[in-house]
Amino acid sequence: MGSVYLAYDYPVLGAFWTVMWIFLWVLWLMMLFRVIADIFRDHELHGWAKAAWLLFVIIIPFLGVLVYVIARGKEMSQRELRQARQHQEAVDAYIRDTAAGGGGRSGADELAKLSELKAKGEISQEEFQRAKEKFLK
Repeated sequence: MGSVYLAYDYPVLGAFWTVMWIFLWVLWLMMLFRVIADIFRDHELHGWAKAAWLLFVIIIPFLGVLVYVIARGKEMSQRELRQARQHQEAVDAYIRDTAAGGGGRSGADELAKLSELKAKGEISQEEFQRAKEKFLK
């Protein structure tokens, strides 16, 4: 009959090292995929340079990732920040356009402008009422 392993047969330090190795392996995988994504994201690298870095990272992964991070780590973070900023600006522009009804100015802005024109005497009460009815429909 085979031996049965119980929880107390597995030492705590062994469990700690197992968890540590799994954590380091997942951390390295995340770094590998970030490096590969950065290789494709970099617009300064051209075709052959991208292919060379990609082959280096795929063929000799541990050394490739380490060398890439040492050689291009600073630019890697700058590219990531630039891309995040561009995405945020695009989202902000989309939200502004959507909130404004797609026309750039909302109906409330137009009514405020009309009331200022009426207060200055540039348009009459009848013109104000007609324009106001257009926006309220």
